[in-house]
Amino acid sequence: MTTPFRWGILGTGSIAKQFAKGLAVLPDHALAAVGSRTQASADAFAKAHGAARAHATYEALAADPALDAIYIATPHPLHRANTVLCLDHGTRSRPRRWPPPRRATAAS
Repeated sequence: MTTPFRWGILGTGSIAKQFAKGLAVLPDHALAAVGSRTQASADAFAKAHGAARAHATYEALAADPALDAIYIATPHPLHRANTVLCLDHGTRSRPRRWPPPRRATAAS
């Protein structure tokens, strides 16, 4: 048996719940951790969806060394900053929706 691909989910809203339900049916993937803005929200989500770890901050999730990738389930205006946070910690990430580049960044 191979080790499952270990996912973290950044955010605990409705899109995060849909992603967690999808992971549950994939035999080679596992929800390993969740990160939220509060410990209570992270704990509730982890309990409901079987995550082994619950982090009280997005930074703590991004720094979790036991993850293969993080699914970003925050509102789309935050995807860029959350993706950079994950990359700064050396963790691959997949935003739900990548915003188009701003004109200033597109020109550079």
